[in-house]
Amino acid sequence: ILHVLTMDEPHEAIIIGARGQVDIDELREAEHESQSALPFLRFTRLTEADAGLRAFAEKACKQRRDRTALIDLMHGLNQHMTYTPGSTEVDTSAAQAFAGRSGVCQDHTHAFLACTRSLGIPARYVSGYLYSENCEHLASHAWAEAWLDDAWYSFDVTNELARPERHLKLAVGLDYLDACPVRGMRRGGGCEQMHAKVLVSPTPAPVILVQQQ
Repeated sequence: ILHVLTMDEPHEAIIIGARGQVDIDELREAEHESQSALPFLRFTRLTEADAGLRAFAEKACKQRRDRTALIDLMHGLNQHMTYTPGSTEVDTSAAQAFAGRSGVCQDHTHAFLACTRSLGIPARYVSGYLYSENCEHLASHAWAEAWLDDAWYSFDVTNELARPERHLKLAVGLDYLDACPVRGMRRGGGCEQMHAKVLVSPTPAPVILVQQQ
């Protein structure tokens, strides 16, 4: 669902609120779709695979093009790129983060997409949240999905997870700019800051009443 907002009056703040319920199947390994996956073979500026990324992908997968190979690629990227908040910006490309050997979930995902697409496997960027019982307010998260055997399989490089156990999907796209939760443009002076607050809680299990006679 895409919402578009236009404001042509002076303002000091914009508040965007959303609320919903998500059903998660912890046993589900893949997601089937009828739409073509071919558009997700296209590189973008943020996911362009340079010589280093292409060589890394070939070495990690060793001529294989299956889920096991991409799991090996996921682990390899996690070890190569240390999770370091603040080490990159939203416009840092996969090649730049890979060369710097550090980044955040966005960079891990971009690097995975660059490698996977260089192997001829469609892959897409997923933005959303990773639910944790020990965290009251969640930060946004990113992971990848690759098209294998006519289905989308998840690969969370940051957490080294190959199954969407507690992942709450918000949007998919070619890269971060294609799937970010909020994106816009403005005209005029001044400055801007964006703050997000996310609260995720489990839905109580339904109560089943059994009447005995």
